[in-house]
Amino acid sequence: MIVRIDIHHSELGGFDYAVRAEGDELFGDSGLTSVLHCMAGAIEGLGPEIKAAEFAFQGIVSGTYPLEVLATRPNEVAQHAVNTTRAVLESERG
Repeated sequence: MIVRIDIHHSELGGFDYAVRAEGDELFGDSGLTSVLHCMAGAIEGLGPEIKAAEFAFQGIVSGTYPLEVLATRPNEVAQHAVNTTRAVLESERG
């Protein structure tokens, strides 16, 4: 199964995340200090039936990754998500 990890800036500062499957929220957390902490929390909560995750930051999907990539290269995935979101938002403004 492939889930979606949605990470957003929190209204109170920090970051929130939700893990979804087929549109239903499975679990999440809020008030975390970074995208990396959100990613770690999301991965830790996944069962063995999950093989990959679609990764979205601020509602913009940056890719679908095998869980081993999220676990072994989290900095790269997080930076790619931030860069992708920034580029999309800049193009919408421009």
